[in-house]
Parts: sequence; C-alpha cells; structure tokens
Amino acid sequence: MSITFVATENLHRAARFTYENMRIYYEQFAPDWDIAKVLDVTAELENLDIVFHNEVVGVMRLAMGDEGYILRDLQVLPAFQNKGIGKAAVNEAKRRAAKANVNTLTLRVLKISPAITLYTRNGFRLHSEDDRFYHMTADVR
Repeated sequence: MSITFVATENLHRAARFTYENMRIYYEQFAPDWDIAKVLDVTAELENLDIVFHNEVVGVMRLAMGDEGYILRDLQVLPAFQNKGIGKAAVNEAKRRAAKANVNTLTLRVLKISPAITLYTRNGFRLHSEDDRFYHMTADVR
C-alpha cells in the first residue's frame, strides 16, 4: 500500500477536508464553525497531507503538548476510508511521537464518532472523558 505523509502546502484544502468530514458534528455542536474558523485553529499545527497512490486523500494534524504528542485531527475522505489509511496515519503519528522522544500520543474524540473503533484497535485507551469527548492515550515506545 502506497501511503505517505507530507507537509501540507494547501492549508485551505486541508481545512476544507476537515470541515466537510466533520460537518454533521459542527452542525450539532458548533454551528458557527466554517472553513475559515477551521483554518484559523489548525494553521499553526503540524499539518500533514495523507497521500494514497499519489492523491491527497486526507489530512493529519499533530502538536506537542505538555504531556507528549497530540493527534489533534485525522481526516480521511469518505471514499478512502476503511482501506487501512487511518491505521497507517495512527502508526505515523506514533512514529513521530517516538522520534520526538515522548512516550505517549494523546487525542480526544467525540463520543459519537465512529473513529473510536480505529483508535481502540490501534492501542489507544480511555484516559478520561467529559460530556462530549473521550480523551485517549497510546504508548509509543
């Protein structure tokens, strides 16, 4: 499988991927969000295009936090989901966390998101929760 991760050059396209993938959640939880707002909150993160057979099919965003590396966002276009791309992205995030010399990768995921299955299958465990989100952690070493 030919999956690579390259620095995002088109941040607007990456914001559009996120907005379109997350639209049903934004409509429910953050109706004032739009592509510009997504771009604003993600521009300073480590934005990586997910490239599958030479086509950009998603975006992954990472950040360094106080307690380790954070998987801030992972979006794969619907036509390319369930092809192992999400698993490859999680593995790449873990690799980058290990390279940054941290022991954990954390994330938060909406409790109603089907992505929870991806994360639990790939070593994340529940760390805490609030009314909307599960906060999850995976060891990277």
